[in-house]
Amino acid sequence: MALDTAARWAIILLAVIAGFAALQLAADVFAPLVLGLVIGVVLSPISHAIERRGAPSWLSALVVMSVSLLLLAGILVFLGPVFSRLLTQAPQIWLELRETFRSLQDMLGVISSASEEVARAISPDGTVPDGDEGPRVPSVLDAIFVAPAFAAQLLIFIGTLFFFVMSQDEIYDWIETQVGGGKIGARLKEADRMVSRYFLAIALINCVFGGCVAAALALIDMPQPMLWGVVATLMNFILYLGPACVAVMLAVAGVVVFDGIAQLLPPVIFVALNLTEGQFVTPALIGRRMSVNPLLVFLSLVFWLWLWGPLGGFIAIPILLWALAFTGKLPHPGPRGYLAGAGNGAASAESNSTSRNTTSSR
Repeated sequence: MALDTAARWAIILLAVIAGFAALQLAADVFAPLVLGLVIGVVLSPISHAIERRGAPSWLSALVVMSVSLLLLAGILVFLGPVFSRLLTQAPQIWLELRETFRSLQDMLGVISSASEEVARAISPDGTVPDGDEGPRVPSVLDAIFVAPAFAAQLLIFIGTLFFFVMSQDEIYDWIETQVGGGKIGARLKEADRMVSRYFLAIALINCVFGGCVAAALALIDMPQPMLWGVVATLMNFILYLGPACVAVMLAVAGVVVFDGIAQLLPPVIFVALNLTEGQFVTPALIGRRMSVNPLLVFLSLVFWLWLWGPLGGFIAIPILLWALAFTGKLPHPGPRGYLAGAGNGAASAESNSTSRNTTSSR
């Protein structure tokens, strides 16, 4: 009996490992597919509102798809020229950073001289390698090779989003029929409602947060504050790691743009605003009881980032929250939360525990 149990668990473990390997090997297919499902769940209130007014399901799916593509196009149109300029200026920025690091290195004379001696010792001709070429700027040929893959992934995303939104209720009814129990469909729909309202609230908070970042950076004459506001808004959806990346980027930008102690102003301002948003604003609007263990959030981010890169980081939190809402482990935030009264289905009877540390820890 013990051998049968061990063999069963071994088969389950091998199946899970094989599934993860398949997801990673076929990331070009599964990543946009899962992203389409996540966006469909997040924007489901829009489709349901349209259908309640008597519109056909294909029309609601078309509206949701159009909204998603317009948002994506707006982000690309806004960020495209800026990133293009940054790529052309990358060698100059690289040189300025090297000069800054060299000045810091000169302040530590002992360490600097020791490193030069090591470099001469390992160099074949006894000279210190220059290495001032900087990062390679992507060429037009690189873009030509990437374009077909991007177009294919975009097509998968559009198709998945459209057909999922159009047949979402039928899919859930079919799952309930196949699985049985009479509550699966209601729990799926309740999980969708909780996650969608949660992320629509987070999107509103992040937009206001990005506006505050842009305004604060404009006050200190930081170049392109609107760009930094958009970047802060988007990266704030990736808990922990997103704000940390923005703080590092602002630290580098501060070194390039300002001199002296003013170099610290951009990252310090951003960190102060992020702490204010995470510790006070979001818990007050979303509800302190809307909570997930921070370790669970971090592990989810690490896993999905490892599996699918930046796209995995974006979908990590929605997938985690959806799974917890489906299993009844994600409670409603209570009467003071933004989501108070959002849905009264099967999961609301199980929502009375844990406090929301995910966003408050950002």
